[in-house]
Amino acid sequence: MKIAIIGATGNVGGRILAEAVNRGHDVTAIARDPSRLQGQAHVTPVAVDVANPDALVQSLQGHDAIVSALHFDGTDAQALFQSVRDSAVKRFLVVGGAGSLEVAPGKVLVEQPGFPPEYKPEATAGKRFLDALRQQDDLEWTFLSPSALFVAGERTGNFQLGKDTLLHDGEGKSWISYEDFAIAMLDEIEQPAHVRQRFTIGY
Repeated sequence: MKIAIIGATGNVGGRILAEAVNRGHDVTAIARDPSRLQGQAHVTPVAVDVANPDALVQSLQGHDAIVSALHFDGTDAQALFQSVRDSAVKRFLVVGGAGSLEVAPGKVLVEQPGFPPEYKPEATAGKRFLDALRQQDDLEWTFLSPSALFVAGERTGNFQLGKDTLLHDGEGKSWISYEDFAIAMLDEIEQPAHVRQRFTIGY
């Protein structure tokens, strides 16, 4: 498959790129400065500012799936959705956030007392992005939320999937590695199971 990754040089985007290449896919790595990705087999680096819709659309055309690994705070969601539409690529997958996950019915993580204030702007923007995405009936979107703690770690392949509720491991910890998150994202690209849905991953 041909996969375009927006934000391919970030912590998560880079792991998704590596997972895709390891599975034999061809990746267009879109970033403001993708120069360090030059020379990698099956990777085409493309320097694009997402604030330039014409350039972004051109870089997205001809792919089987688009993955957005952008930060939500500062991203114009509607402009991004329009660029995906204009590219005519059907599948649009988003590296989501944990803040919009429920900790109890009707209660989301970002709105709970004690939520770290330094992460609140990004988490709140992520919730708004998901709310807007849910209104897009003409996009085959998927929003994959990590657990509360999202960190560099090991590629284990041992994780659980959920829907809209924050997951915890057997010790009550809510976490997932970038590497295992990338597995779930590529699994979803190869075998779509959550079209127009949000799902989540954790240990």
